Amino acid sequence: MKYRGFKVYTLQDHLKELLKDPEFKKEWENSEVEFQLGCRLIEARIKKNFSQRDLAKKIGTSQAAISRIEAMNGNPSLAFLKRIAYALDTKLQISLS
Repeated sequence: MKYRGFKVYTLQDHLKELLKDPEFKKEWENSEVEFQLGCRLIEARIKKNFSQRDLAKKIGTSQAAISRIEAMNGNPSLAFLKRIAYALDTKLQISLS
């Protein structure tokens, strides 16, 4: 892509280059579940106008625990995810494909 005569190197360009490395590609693909979980949690929480602190208080945990899941650093149990889904008045769906 060019902008005012200059070649622009985008995040997508950088990712495309990184994905040529088989080790990076494997790690990228392995993080997809955590990425999707974090994104869906953020979307559902914002839709309900909850802060991380609000959600944490509602389910009896810390704001840091919610933050870790959203940042792909958490490893929540199924029971914990069910509590989150209930607090957000949403359905928890798990799929294997």
